[in-house]
Amino acid sequence: MALFFDQEWFDARLGERGLNRLALSAILGVSMDALDDMWKDQREITPREVKLLAEILGVTAQEIAERGGVSTPVPATGIDLPVIVARLEALERAVAEIQNRMK
Repeated sequence: MALFFDQEWFDARLGERGLNRLALSAILGVSMDALDDMWKDQREITPREVKLLAEILGVTAQEIAERGGVSTPVPATGIDLPVIVARLEALERAVAEIQNRMK
């Protein structure tokens, strides 16, 4: 288990998925400040966020917990796919709205 949040690893996994921290904050439903605090290891990752991160990054919840810092919980198994889908759809709507405003 990592002593501190592994920023480089998380950023690399996001990049592999074509995502960035702004997109991740929208998917997780947290502010950029909250996500920045997570990245700086000043905010614990919740079990719900561990599950979502695992799904988004295509790794196990155990790996998220291992790289998320010493106090990161390993949630019970089970994927909350409807929540992920709903958040991704909300993100797509928000991006479309931003793109329309930029035209």
